[in-house]
Amino acid sequence: MENPTVRKILVVDDNPDNQDILIFRLRRMGNFELLVASNGKEALEVAARARPDLILMDLRMPVMDGYEATLLLRQTEWGKNLPIIAVTAGSTEEHREKALRVGCSDFIAKPIIYYSIIGKKIQELFAASGRAAEAAQPRADT
Repeated sequence: MENPTVRKILVVDDNPDNQDILIFRLRRMGNFELLVASNGKEALEVAARARPDLILMDLRMPVMDGYEATLLLRQTEWGKNLPIIAVTAGSTEEHREKALRVGCSDFIAKPIIYYSIIGKKIQELFAASGRAAEAAQPRADT
């Protein structure tokens, strides 16, 4: 049986090293159920089945990129208000604007130097989406 107070976060990235780092950091930030997908198509399948509370979405991936996956998620009833944070190596203002235009809630450029920023953004998005509770509490060592 699922624990309704545990927030589900879907990490979508085609690079296993990036997945591992994000998962490691998220585990240190809070009690989350962590889900993983390697491309946008997998992300849609996992999200439809598991209904995460938040998605960390890489934008450049094979099979289906994060831009298209975000657009498709926004077309679903359950995904239209889902917090989606773009996490990508594209760090220009153009990348940020495109991510927000397709429906991402926020944007973080890689490489991520201070992981506490992820915790703060998660906390803000959970609060804004009415999914607040035991969201990530950033610690100085994360």
